[in-house]
Formats: sequence, structure tokens, C-alpha cells
Amino acid sequence: MPSDVVELDTGQVRGEQRDGHLRFQGIPYAAKPERWKPPVKAATWSGVREATKPGSPCPQVGSSYSETRSTEEDCLFANVTTPSTSGSKPVLVWVHGDGAIGAGHHFDAERLARQGDVVVVTFNYRMGVFGGFGLPGLAHSGEFGLLDQRAALEWVQRNIAAFGGDPGNVTLFGVSFGATAVSAHLIGQKPLFHRAIMHSSFTLVDVPKGAWFPDLEALPSLAWRAVPEIQEVGAMIGEELGCADVECLRRLPVEKLLDHPQIMNIFQPVGYGGELLPKLPGESLEAGEFADVPILAGSTRDEHTSFVELFRPEPMSAEDYSRLVREAFPDRAAEVERGYPVSAYASPKQAWATLLTDRVWARATFRQNTLYAKKAPVYAFEFAGQDARHSADIEYLFPDGDFTKDRGLSDYMIKAWTDFARTGTPGWPRFDEGQHVQSLAPGAIGPVDFAAEHKLAFWG
Repeated sequence: MPSDVVELDTGQVRGEQRDGHLRFQGIPYAAKPERWKPPVKAATWSGVREATKPGSPCPQVGSSYSETRSTEEDCLFANVTTPSTSGSKPVLVWVHGDGAIGAGHHFDAERLARQGDVVVVTFNYRMGVFGGFGLPGLAHSGEFGLLDQRAALEWVQRNIAAFGGDPGNVTLFGVSFGATAVSAHLIGQKPLFHRAIMHSSFTLVDVPKGAWFPDLEALPSLAWRAVPEIQEVGAMIGEELGCADVECLRRLPVEKLLDHPQIMNIFQPVGYGGELLPKLPGESLEAGEFADVPILAGSTRDEHTSFVELFRPEPMSAEDYSRLVREAFPDRAAEVERGYPVSAYASPKQAWATLLTDRVWARATFRQNTLYAKKAPVYAFEFAGQDARHSADIEYLFPDGDFTKDRGLSDYMIKAWTDFARTGTPGWPRFDEGQHVQSLAPGAIGPVDFAAEHKLAFWG
């Protein structure tokens, strides 16, 4: 059999031989899903299926920061990048972020796979209203995206050896919504992986009033929503769409669903209290109810800069800043303004972004790592490279041909991440040994006093 053809449990696929690696794209890891039903195994095929082009992204409407749009529900495809189809190499499975937009093939795993001598899998999964919808009586309300991810991991277990990967050494990793999904898999069912990496997870992130969108009320959780609440919202949306039951909603064209205002964002949160996540994940972490596997987890130094620039593009005055602080933290507004005086920053926007980076992101990440470290080996990091905003670290692991930023930092991260996948350690001390956090800063990689840097004592 040619080296670019592999035998899967559903049939043969032909990939593309590239410079120092092979790439396979658009492999169905599950059949076309029935709307709001669990995924099922893909049908077998005869002959050799070409796997040289990406499969369709799952339905999405795009956004101000992504032009990707799709109305195709036949979208459960995986992509594999491997140095060779021989041997038994560590496997990294990537869960992309956002939860309302994106696709696995947007991430070029060539350098990660080739330099780290690992097999990298990326994949698509149902998002927004297709992945997180619910109705009273609808089984798996709020869980369909997680079920797709689990189906992808099951596919890896059955097939990755054909690509030169070791099914007994799988690392699940992701960013933002994808990292939060990694937490869900650590907390929920018996994991189909052996190590976990989380970039900027919002597992424990809450939302002070106005922290994201202007006038958005405070939310107890950014990531999770109780299944009954999801079902209640789903019933309300169903009425607005003229449907009294799920069968009517299943018959609606994809375009009609996507035309409903904010429909993808409304159903971004993952359901808890159902079959996969029996309780609020924060409560599971507190109780030590999660898989005891090595974990690499961290955040970026300036997480919230992205969200302030995206959702508050208008100029911000010192008076605006004071008003936002009063609205977000009414019980301690004066204290917060003394802790983060606008005069200490380049602009009121930077003061607001720094404040929220510390209060929303750093506090939640440190708490998350502390809880995981009570039971599992945890290695913590903070990305402090050029432009260290939310998700800025990801292009250092998936650099494309146009990558012009710090190549040395990219090489360091690729080695540390693939060493972790191979051995369970990235090469620096564990978080619980003096609460070590590794700063990933150009020319200054080493420990950082994360708690002091982000004023965690101030926030409690």
C-alpha cells in the first residue's frame, strides 16, 4: 500500500505527501448528523477515498473577526497531519475555540507534527444552536457539541494507529471554548485521552456586568448553563420560529435557523445537569471529581484586551471608565478604582482591559489550576509574547508560512507541548511546587509571580 494511503475501519483514504510530512483532510469521523441527535459512526465506503481537501465547516454565520460561513450540516470531518504512517507516535487532538465559528482545517499542524514528531488531529463539531440547543424532553439538550467531540476521540482510538499514532498516548488540547470543552471531558465521562492541555479556558470564568458587551448583565458563568434553562430558552426560540415541537424545528432550513438574531451565541454555553455533566463543573472540580491525568494549562498575559477592543470600539473617557467600574463592582467601586487608577495606564481602555484580565481571567485560571493540582499533576504557563491577548499564543503552535513573530518562542512552545504529550511534563516544575507558573516571554522564559502580577490577593 502506498505511504499516502491508509486503511481505516470505514475504508481506505489517500492523503497528500508534503515536505517532511503527510496530510489527510476531510475524513468523516461520523456520519452526517441528524439535527439534535447524537452522532453515529460513518458508513463504510469502497475503493480509496481522496482525503486531500477539507470537509465543510459546520453551520455558522461568521462574525466581525471571521468570514467563515456555512449552511452544511454534513460537517463532522477530521484532519490528520503526521510525519509518517509508521511507528507509534504521541497523538495531539485539537479542539478549536469560539463555539459559534471555526473549523479544524483552519489550523496548520505541519510544524507542530514535524518538529515534535507527533500526530496531530483537528476536527469540526456542531456549534451554537446546532451543538448547544435544548427543548423540554429532548435527550442530550445542550450536549451535542460535546458528543461530537467524544465521537472524534472514539474515532482516534479506532484509527490513529493507521497514521503512525499511539492510541494509548493521546493528548486533548484546545483554546478558549475548546479548552473549556477539554475541562468538560476531564470532568464528565471516562476520558478517551491520557493528557490534557488548556489555553485560556473559561471553566470558572464569571461575567461582571458590562465586562463583555455593553449593558450585558452579570452572569454567574460564561461557559455553562443549566439544562432546564437551555430547554426553556429553546422553547421560547421555537415559538419565535413558529414551531411547537422539535420535529417542526428539524424540518426548518438551516438558513432560517441562522437568520434568527444571535442564535449561535445564545446556545454557546454547554449544558450541565444532564447526562455528560451531572453538576456545575466548578462544583465537580471542588469535589475532586475529574480524571487524574497530567494537565498543562494557562492563559495569556493580556487576555481581555481582545474583548475590550472588539466590543467597545468607541473612545473611552476616564468618566466612562469610572461608570463601568461602578456598574461592574458596585460594592467596591472606589476600592477598585484605587487599585486600578486610570492615571496608571496608557488609556482608560487599557485600565479596563487590565482590570478585567486580572479579575475575570487570571483569578479563574489560577483557581482552576489550584483545584486540578489537588489531584492531578498540573503544569502552568502564561503566554507573554508579542501581543499577548486572548488566543494570541495559538499561532505559535500552529504557525503558517506567513508567521513572522518570534520563531524561537514558537520552537520552544512546540518542543514543550510535544514533550508534554510524549512524557507528561513540559520541562518546568509543577504548579503545586511553589505554585510555579512558566512565563513564555521572548528572551525571558522562566518563572513569573502570576499572583502578584495579576493582583490576585486584591480580588480574593
